[in-house]
Amino acid sequence: MRTHSSRQPRGPLRHRVATGATAALLGLAVAFAGGSVTPAAAAESSSLTGIVLGVGANEAQRTVSWYSSADTAQKVQLAPTARLAAGEFPADSATFDALGAANIASSGGYNRNATLTGLKENTAYSYRVGTEGNWSPAYSFTTQDFEGAYDFLFLGDPQIGSSGDLAQDQAGWADTLDVATKANPKAELLVSGGDQVESANNESQWTSFLAPDQLRQYPWAATIGNHDVGGKAYEQHFSTPNTDRSGALYANGNPASNTSGGNYWYIYKDVLFIDLNSNSYATSQGGGGDEAHTKYVTDVINQHGSEAKWKVLVYHHSIYSPASHAKDTDNKARRVDFPTTFSKLGVDMVLQGHDHSYSRSYLIKNGQKADPAEQPGAADVYPGPGGVLYVTANSASGSKYYDITAPDSSGTSGAGNGADPLNPDSYWYNSVQNQEHVRSYVKVQVRDEKLVVQNIRSGTCDAPNSEVSHGDWCKNTTAAQPVGSVVDKVSVHPYNGDGQSLQVEVPKAAPGEFGWTIDGYNGLVDLGTAKEENGDHFTASGKINPILVSDTRRTLSPWSVSADVSAFKDAGKTFAGSYLGWTPYVLDQGAGAKAGAAVPSGYNGKGDGLAVSRGLGSAPQGHARGTARLGADLDLKIPDTTEKGGYRATLTITALSS
Repeated sequence: MRTHSSRQPRGPLRHRVATGATAALLGLAVAFAGGSVTPAAAAESSSLTGIVLGVGANEAQRTVSWYSSADTAQKVQLAPTARLAAGEFPADSATFDALGAANIASSGGYNRNATLTGLKENTAYSYRVGTEGNWSPAYSFTTQDFEGAYDFLFLGDPQIGSSGDLAQDQAGWADTLDVATKANPKAELLVSGGDQVESANNESQWTSFLAPDQLRQYPWAATIGNHDVGGKAYEQHFSTPNTDRSGALYANGNPASNTSGGNYWYIYKDVLFIDLNSNSYATSQGGGGDEAHTKYVTDVINQHGSEAKWKVLVYHHSIYSPASHAKDTDNKARRVDFPTTFSKLGVDMVLQGHDHSYSRSYLIKNGQKADPAEQPGAADVYPGPGGVLYVTANSASGSKYYDITAPDSSGTSGAGNGADPLNPDSYWYNSVQNQEHVRSYVKVQVRDEKLVVQNIRSGTCDAPNSEVSHGDWCKNTTAAQPVGSVVDKVSVHPYNGDGQSLQVEVPKAAPGEFGWTIDGYNGLVDLGTAKEENGDHFTASGKINPILVSDTRRTLSPWSVSADVSAFKDAGKTFAGSYLGWTPYVLDQGAGAKAGAAVPSGYNGKGDGLAVSRGLGSAPQGHARGTARLGADLDLKIPDTTEKGGYRATLTITALSS
């Protein structure tokens, strides 16, 4: 009697599983997983307000903060937007438990916040806050590449309510965010210059500040201004990563008092951001003063500076600016306390607010102009060791502008406000200064080889422009200086030391793939003519055509290859596939391959043999990438009652990968 086993039709076979598939049955079927949706439950009574998206500790995190009228356990529900069905979140959406406490009496209600972790790059997400039966509306944000170039927007002093016209302040603020994000839809961060509101605990002003939906779509990196510091509402509204709330970083030295404070830092792609509470500057107030900040910056840069290409500091009180605050006693003190430390630590740029006018400094080293020959308004600057660029943002809402002030005879270094020898109408430290009484924002492009800083108009003299609407002057001309036009632009090139700097851009590696193929010609596996044994059964043996496995995935996820055999048939005659067994082995090592267990023939009631799926080879999580060849010896035992004939069966190969 002659028996045969065959696989697939003749010819080359190639089966692949894309990285990320949960499971794939090659040659048989592909399994897809789907999620069901959760029906909306009856609404509860708690109102959910003040929702704001915040920056996380890195690009794979975000924070969400909000107010609740009821003291109930709450959470954030998160899912890729593509998985929502008719606006409903899938039942297996990720959830993140919220923290929080009661608000101060003037705010009312309770504050909540949660940190979203494990975000994937280049993904649109939807989220909502609350609890089952009482969810907020859904909002969305989109992550970009977690490596490489990106843009962020720096926004100075909305100070909602400072004009006395809350509605127009809100309208100007909303218009700037609308203009800026429409012009830069892939901007990845909104960075605050401080003074979100006029009065620290005025919730009407906070409601107006938080009204634009961009604050739920782009992460807001909050900064404490002098108008924010006098109450707890700032801390109630914003959750910030890696925050140090020790007493030294509060102006009065008391974190438990009805004030806000603390410093924080985060790394977003190639930038280490450090945000300071510059309201705490003098030890006579009770806090640690500027010395506590310089120690904090030193510690963070020493611990994390090597993890980023650029170092950017953010705080509210501008030490190099063009308007009236440039001559404030406290800013003169900071101008002495900060610059030498920043230069020594290799800080690249400092972003500031407070003076409601735009300026960018010359490169400042150790409290003086780094290069006396640097020209005003230079388009490209090269810091050299210790040079730092300081940028002050104008009002982003139009609620208040400060006019540029004139230099005096107090000196051209340190705390002085003397004239620039190259431009006597400006302070010695300012390369560019501007005030038109129009709204603007600062765009920063982060690139491997430079930082590009632009101040861009987001309004004109026309409304919404609160201060101008209420009678102040404006010299902007819409035709010559329209919305979106650039006030100033400079590229900051990194210092590369005394030698030459080499750079290479390494693109993202292809995700790779897992696949298998018949090694060589997919011929018929001929087990030959069965031999009678012991007068009660027949035996036959052979080897499968080797299976070549290739795994080039970066994930190093597990994989396995298995097989099962159909019944053997010859026209109307048949016998069970369970009579076939095998002994797998690895012919060529690679891709972490390990041989499957031997499976005996099911003859004489010894099991199912290969009639059920059996492992040929596999590899665990973390295995090396590469290729392997898998083989197996076949062992067939059948009863001698089997009719004479030439029998064939199909061996179906199945591959699974995570």
